[in-house]
Amino acid sequence: MPQLQSENRRIVLASRPHGKPVDDNFRLEKAPLVQAKDGQLLLRTVWLSLDPYMRGRMSDAPSYAAPVQIGEVMTGGAVSRVVESKSPDFKNGDLVVGSTGWQDYSVADAKAVKKLEGAALKQPSLALGVLGMPGFTAFMGLLDIGEPKPGETLVVAAATGPVGSLVGQIGKIKGCRVVGIAGGEEKCRYAVEHFGFDECLDHRAPDLDKRLKEACPDGIDVYFENVGGAVFDAVLPLLNTKARIPVCGLVSQYNATGLSEGQDRLSLLTGTILKKRMRMQGFIIFDDYGHRYPEFAKQMSEWFEAGKIKFREDIVEGLENAPQAFFGLLEGKNFGKLVVRVGQD
Repeated sequence: MPQLQSENRRIVLASRPHGKPVDDNFRLEKAPLVQAKDGQLLLRTVWLSLDPYMRGRMSDAPSYAAPVQIGEVMTGGAVSRVVESKSPDFKNGDLVVGSTGWQDYSVADAKAVKKLEGAALKQPSLALGVLGMPGFTAFMGLLDIGEPKPGETLVVAAATGPVGSLVGQIGKIKGCRVVGIAGGEEKCRYAVEHFGFDECLDHRAPDLDKRLKEACPDGIDVYFENVGGAVFDAVLPLLNTKARIPVCGLVSQYNATGLSEGQDRLSLLTGTILKKRMRMQGFIIFDDYGHRYPEFAKQMSEWFEAGKIKFREDIVEGLENAPQAFFGLLEGKNFGKLVVRVGQD
């Protein structure tokens, strides 16, 4: 196990972004290590997860969670090694997952982290992807809100991302025809050849609306929303009566500083919801479904170990490179679940 350092590197929020985040919004600094107290753990970060929701936490606009304060460590899930345990439930050397932030070391209450087990012990970064929050999000959003049925058409945006790729694969397990939407020919090819989608369309190519109509001759029964914007514009006219739309994210809008230009689509959306009796529901995974995590963990582990679920990771080396990787994430430059290897293990 690597030697314990005397200082803690951490990335804090230096200022709030206006539009796209930039380097000046972050600051890499060093601070003394904090000692664990009774019931706590001193943790050394091994893997850090980068996810689109972090952009919202950089803003102070009202939301489902409190914003990161100026000067605070950026929030984020991580897999860590227990360096010092002052809890009878953990021992030194255990691997845990929890929201410990963008830093080399952290101190956490033992009740706030979860010990890794099963397949995640063999590849700990999976606890931040297919066997963690993104997998949980895909599982509950699709199955509980989307309610896919055999023979239905499922469309999923951001199809090669950590959530979208799993939504598509779960949809196939449930007997759906699955059409993905992703950015670039390479990602689309991967969605079909590796993840088993029936088709995948490049949203950067012209005439997405026409190509999507051709790919969905029977309309769309379930649309898993990760993106919003022009992708949803292409989806909306194709939604069938009683279609279900789990709203997981709207990454195309996270850097917006105002309402989108162009025609107001609100009346079109609300009219379509009424006439087609559609179900469109947002969800916050742990707030709404935290009590069902064991259900997800059992089923996803079984699918994964049986080879029914595949994954892809996009690995960045070094905590200091987290901001640039995060900028790329918001622009769709990552290919798979984006994780930072913070410390060698």
